[in-house]
Amino acid sequence: MTIDWTHFTPWTSLAGGVLIGIAAALFVLLNGRIAGISGILGGLLNGRREDASWRAAFIAGLLVAPSLWLLVAPAVHPRIDASTGMLLVAGLVVGIGTSYGSGCTSGHGVCGLSRLSPRSLVATLVFMGAGFVTVYFARHVLA
Repeated sequence: MTIDWTHFTPWTSLAGGVLIGIAAALFVLLNGRIAGISGILGGLLNGRREDASWRAAFIAGLLVAPSLWLLVAPAVHPRIDASTGMLLVAGLVVGIGTSYGSGCTSGHGVCGLSRLSPRSLVATLVFMGAGFVTVYFARHVLA
């Protein structure tokens, strides 16, 4: 295994992780809510009127932030080694998984683990393990 040193970004990755941690901590401290994207989006799609405004603002922020970033930084062109159909299927499977797992990586992996939630530890271990197995099979067994 080799490291792609041209794309190795430990400092920006660390800064991003710190910002996510601070944002998640502030969100729970100021709002009493977990910053789990699937729960926020699910609550918005359920049509509950009483908390739709903050949920819509949160989702809008996720969509608008990359556009604002383009004002100060060059565009990033990721290489995705999958077809559009495969990405759609993967998105559906992840959506179903978040429903069965009662949360997503942001809810369990960031917020739940920081609260020392045993359920979130198990959920994070399961979805990380499933990801490792999926990548192994996709790259070494099926390829």
